[in-house]
Amino acid sequence: MTRSIRIGIDTGGTFTDVVAFDEVSGEVVTTKTPSTPANPADGFLAGIDKVLALLGRGAGDVDAVSHGTTVATNQLLEGKVERLGFITTEGYEAMLEIARQSVPDGYGNSYFWVKPDRIVPRDLVKGVGGRLDHTGAEVRPFDAEGARRVARWFRERGVDTLAVCFLHSYADPAHEEAMREVLAEEHPDAVVSISSQVLREYREYERAMTTLVDAAVKPRLSAYVANITERLRGLGGSTGGGAPRALSSSGGSTGGGAPRAFPFYVMKSNGGVLSADEVVHQPITTVLSGPAAGALGAAMIAQVAGFDRVLTSDGGGTSTDVSVVIDGEPTLTTEGSVGAYPSKIPMIDVVTVGAGGGSIAWLSPEGTLKVGPQSAGADPGPLCYGRGGREVTITDAHVVLGRIPPHLLGGEIPLDVDAARAGVEALAELLGLSPEACACGVLEISAWNQANALRQVTVKRGLDVRDFTLTTFGGSGSLLLCRLMDVLGIETVLVPPDPGNVSAFGLLTVDVKNDYVQTHVRLAEQLAAGDVARVLDDLTARAARALRGEGFDETEHCFVRTADLRYFGQAFEVRVPVPDGPVDETTLDEVARGFHAEHRALYGYDFAGDPTQQVEWVNLRVSGIGPIRRPEIRRHPVPEPPPPAPVASRRRPVCFDAAAAYVDTPVHQRADLAPGTVVTGPAVLEEFGSTVPLHPGFNARVDEHLNLVVTREGTR
Repeated sequence: MTRSIRIGIDTGGTFTDVVAFDEVSGEVVTTKTPSTPANPADGFLAGIDKVLALLGRGAGDVDAVSHGTTVATNQLLEGKVERLGFITTEGYEAMLEIARQSVPDGYGNSYFWVKPDRIVPRDLVKGVGGRLDHTGAEVRPFDAEGARRVARWFRERGVDTLAVCFLHSYADPAHEEAMREVLAEEHPDAVVSISSQVLREYREYERAMTTLVDAAVKPRLSAYVANITERLRGLGGSTGGGAPRALSSSGGSTGGGAPRAFPFYVMKSNGGVLSADEVVHQPITTVLSGPAAGALGAAMIAQVAGFDRVLTSDGGGTSTDVSVVIDGEPTLTTEGSVGAYPSKIPMIDVVTVGAGGGSIAWLSPEGTLKVGPQSAGADPGPLCYGRGGREVTITDAHVVLGRIPPHLLGGEIPLDVDAARAGVEALAELLGLSPEACACGVLEISAWNQANALRQVTVKRGLDVRDFTLTTFGGSGSLLLCRLMDVLGIETVLVPPDPGNVSAFGLLTVDVKNDYVQTHVRLAEQLAAGDVARVLDDLTARAARALRGEGFDETEHCFVRTADLRYFGQAFEVRVPVPDGPVDETTLDEVARGFHAEHRALYGYDFAGDPTQQVEWVNLRVSGIGPIRRPEIRRHPVPEPPPPAPVASRRRPVCFDAAAAYVDTPVHQRADLAPGTVVTGPAVLEEFGSTVPLHPGFNARVDEHLNLVVTREGTR
């Protein structure tokens, strides 16, 4: 029996999206199933059953499963952090309280800012004697007896989740490893994260916070992954580590014996995947798992369609995630955060705004209309779900205005239009507006929330939003695209086929990837090429070991080397590539030139010609990549002459503008639109998992890859 089916599953707040790829035939099948917040594994398994039924295949045909999970993300966004303990260098117990002494944007006067609670209260922080300097040299020996007292103290108080961050452990992990051994002896039930494994990089506060977040999400994520792993075994094939045999063109063969294990992979924030066996040891790496998959899927689709500068907008039931893609690659950052918690792990630079289909419309104490970030989620969901929801949501506004059909998923989920209308009418009465004006107002606020997020990833980074093509996807991502074009001045929007499943599709395009970093602070004039080579070789060796552990042959290994540089005295670094090959003085000079150019691109100036401004190297990084075979996006030639204007499958009243009331609008089934077809607004384009309301004055053209390319009338 040939195993040739790879499955990508993205679990969202409202729906679980599923894409299956048959490597032998090249067939790609997509579907959705309602998420199950009480136990997300139920929706996960239901999605596998559903997509295999559509393919007419069984669990024995599955070669690998890749998963984008929001378990860690939601835990942090909701602030559901269980009781944590923190162990640090003696004398530095106030590290978390001191933090960076910075006031967030929006609080010009710190008098009005209330410092949030720390992730660990001060009484659960303990110091242990011993000290290293910044080179890793031991200043004071590790206090083993003091460490045992601290371990027993936490054990006696039932604090079972612990993070360890000692000063300068990025230079030498010996003291942290000794602390972990003590904890294993004195408090064996504890879940422990140590900073030298989570983030071997300087800046003790950020390193400590990243390690604490890793520890905080480890119990819940481990239980979730273990649950799914066990239930996947019940499908008829156990799961395990190792590279997917999807690297070959024919899949694997089980012969006549017991079914072999197929890999179960989890999406990481850095744009790679990791086996479930390993991800439980690196839970921090999954904090932007779902959004990262969407950005990668949209990046591939847009690049194939001929667009190299792209903004992605992934609209779901709870939020909208936006990112920047240049030349097919989403931008990465190590300055991200999830909720109130900073995290310095490499992650795709995603900005999230509470503007999903389930975002709630509400009145502020001043009587003004607000939308989000609170969400009705999947249960009870919007009013139109008929599950007991009591507050108007963005989805309810779309239903009342006729912009989405009175059902979801092709009729699988009927919507209660009357309940949505009653809720909008009640809210409109409070505002002194007509129901249509109220519903349009809800959507207008949502559009501006999304537009501000898109500006945050462009304008705030020195990019002009008008230079980009917007790619919208997700169940709700394309509902406001025409308004976003007006607000942002964007000329073109690309809507992929099956937009609600782009994140799940992205999971099938993702390589196995591990990141390794080592702080190595040196002024350029003091930097030795041999030292740089030694550090990079060590990081590369660690990456190679991880790839071998994932089942990749050494001939398949790929390595990407980068360095973080800055001008001496600056607080933050700029990341630039390090060329392949031996490291010598020529290599160092090339990296420095790349730094000057990137600094100018980011900030508008550089000091390349000023000998008084010294360049300082800070961190060296290596990413180890194990490539997989990606699904091919098929081309469908546009016929000559192009197809005639399509005939609507039906019509319904739709309100695009409260002042213009309802307009009798043609409704088209997107699956019926051949390549080259042009639809002129007003119109509504529907498909299984998504809807595109096309406002008056806009056109949508179906390209040769079945994308919708939306432009204003008169634009070529």
